[in-house]
Amino acid sequence: MDDLLQSSDGVMRGADALMRAAGGRTVLLRVAAPAVPGNDAEQLGLATPEFQDLVLGPATFSKANSVAKLMVSASAVYAALGSLGYDSATVLFETAVGVKIDDVMYEITNSVASQAMGQPYCYCLTLKPPVR
Repeated sequence: MDDLLQSSDGVMRGADALMRAAGGRTVLLRVAAPAVPGNDAEQLGLATPEFQDLVLGPATFSKANSVAKLMVSASAVYAALGSLGYDSATVLFETAVGVKIDDVMYEITNSVASQAMGQPYCYCLTLKPPVR
């Protein structure tokens, strides 16, 4: 069993290395900031919503025509999941406001996990650019 766990960790580390070698970059995932308990204005819906940007990397970004794709390391996604208390990466990407790449905010339209040995090693996000 230890060999299997080490192998899946090795796949994740290998994917991280390949993304860095392919021009890996960091991107910002914008999510809603956690609610402040005991804040009357927030409980009544009077407070302005706040957001926080999570750094995800390594990641690779490609854009062709009107379709943009982002591959993000599973290790970066797991770090974000742990810090925010989300149950899964799917929930994280579905509730995120978007991804900020080079000062442009993209909407996440789809997320798919690429797996090896039953363990995700990267997430492929389909992005929709803003309408200008």
